[in-house]
Amino acid sequence: MEQKSSFVMVFGSSPVVKVIDFFLEHREFDYSLTEIARNADIGWSTLHQFWKDLVALNIVMSTRRIGRAEMYKLNTDNLIVKKLIEVDFEVSKKLIAQEVKVSLIA
Repeated sequence: MEQKSSFVMVFGSSPVVKVIDFFLEHREFDYSLTEIARNADIGWSTLHQFWKDLVALNIVMSTRRIGRAEMYKLNTDNLIVKKLIEVDFEVSKKLIAQEVKVSLIA
């Protein structure tokens, strides 16, 4: 069974959350839409339902083309993305602190 990230544990496993979580965990690289759908564990058609919104909000940005595939990366210069990174860090920190507290009691 795959372990959920702290971001997914708190915000749910909707397709948008799964894609954002994937990018938060792998923000240093760029990916094709096929790779994004596969790695976020969502369907190709599901990704296309909201992908244009992520691009329009400048949460993700096109980086280059490889053959016919457009590559995308998390736009870490975007204020929304900066806040998402902060939230992800704080959620992780809080959940780790809770785990440590529980393990010390046990």
